[in-house]
Amino acid sequence: MNKDELNQPEHGRISTFLEVEQIGVNHFRSKFLWVPLRARGVYGGSVIISQALVSATNCVDPSFAVHNGQCYFLLSSSASTPIEYSVERLRDGKSYLTCSVTASQKGKKIFSMLCSFQKPEIWQPNFQWPMPDVPPPDQCDDEEVRYSRVIDHPHSNAELVKYFKQRLVERKRSPIAIKMAKAHHVNKDGTVRYMYWMKARDIPHYEAPYQKYILAYISDLHFISSASRILGMKRGGKGSEALSMTSTLDHSIWFYDNNFDAGDWLLYEMDCPRGGSGRGIVHGRIFTHCGTLIAVCSQEGVIRANVRDPAKPEAPAKL
Repeated sequence: MNKDELNQPEHGRISTFLEVEQIGVNHFRSKFLWVPLRARGVYGGSVIISQALVSATNCVDPSFAVHNGQCYFLLSSSASTPIEYSVERLRDGKSYLTCSVTASQKGKKIFSMLCSFQKPEIWQPNFQWPMPDVPPPDQCDDEEVRYSRVIDHPHSNAELVKYFKQRLVERKRSPIAIKMAKAHHVNKDGTVRYMYWMKARDIPHYEAPYQKYILAYISDLHFISSASRILGMKRGGKGSEALSMTSTLDHSIWFYDNNFDAGDWLLYEMDCPRGGSGRGIVHGRIFTHCGTLIAVCSQEGVIRANVRDPAKPEAPAKL
């Protein structure tokens, strides 16, 4: 990335986030990598998932549309060295194609994805769960406003204020706008759900494949943190409530629509059915503003509190 691209606002470079260059037959290389605040490595949604989908789609006939990606994060990655993506065609059918994508950095495999493509069958019957009842986006606060409230609250501790000030700067530069639709919503059956409005900022019109790349980027935002919240862990907490580490192990996304605009508000509904043993699993559903369920997601990740196995001496956290 050149200096001008580096200095432009992040909301103006979603295309740069997702761009890869072809360096050989079925072989691609990243052009931009991003490490989020306090993260161990490059952001999985923007790089490992979205750029892998871009690479795979470039190797497939355009009459096929990606409908599923199942990803495994093997090692953390650095923003200092480009990531290379190698695509292999595993199955070529009349209705479905399957590809594998392997991402490597410095000679080591850091990520693996299986993705499937389908010739759309829009004439087939369809069904979906209804979209939850939430306030519309214009009645919800931007996430930046919520961060500012924490910063300005007289009882916020210094460490938390410092963290949210950094998050606020990062959020303002993010290519994705986020609003909390419902926080910690509890259903009648006791299921806790988190709901966010999300959209790409100020993007031009993109064709369907590119909309899915952006949706894959969005699908990783705030996802595993739903599990840490259910477990009662947070930044600035103490003991078992102190969040010391989160890291994605695997991530899957299923696309069920080819006609949506990631530049319009999308509702991302998340829930966590189980957490324990230093792990948590989350499920998510992404709806258009009009209520169409366009994607279903699932993710498992490492979630560790600042507590140690009493039978072992203290040691650095390691996957």
